[in-house]
Amino acid sequence: MSIHDIQAWIDLHSHAAWVQGILILLGTFVLEDAATVLAAMDVQVGRVPMAVALVSLYSGIVLGDLGLYGLGRAAAFVPWIRRLIPPERLATGAAMLDKHVTKVVFISRFLPGARLPTYTACGYFGVNFAAFTIAAIVATLIWTSLLFGVSLHVGKLIMAHLGTWRWVGVAGFVLTLLLVGRVAARMQNPRMPGSRLQKSGSARP
Repeated sequence: MSIHDIQAWIDLHSHAAWVQGILILLGTFVLEDAATVLAAMDVQVGRVPMAVALVSLYSGIVLGDLGLYGLGRAAAFVPWIRRLIPPERLATGAAMLDKHVTKVVFISRFLPGARLPTYTACGYFGVNFAAFTIAAIVATLIWTSLLFGVSLHVGKLIMAHLGTWRWVGVAGFVLTLLLVGRVAARMQNPRMPGSRLQKSGSARP
């Protein structure tokens, strides 16, 4: 199921707020930033109540974060994966992440492309689950509220100036977010294809 399909279902169930809430929540599992933008646009045109949109977004994104932690924790019990990291490094990594879990979670939430590897690593190294959960909730409340607020403001401008072409503007805004996130992730990770660091490294003799 794509974000487009979920949006179509939200339009179809415009009079059932609980169905809309579930669909928005599911949308965060596909592309959380795009789901946030589209939910804000739906609120802007009066299709979805703001409380339903925000609660669904917060819940879905936090559940996704906890799912990444759980994925990493499950990987820690796979024998061949555990053999990849020596016990002494495992202990060192666990101690470091436990000490800085709040900082690590916050930085990862605000850096595109960093959340998946960082949150799964927190699970793998067995970071304190309560501390991780609290940090994930607070970071989600801040980031999602900011993105939702910006999207509401942008949505108001789009609705006012583009009229019947408003959804073209919405699609352009979402696409811009995705492209910016992808470029930022490439710049942070030199192993990704096309990253700036990889290109500069390959030019060396």
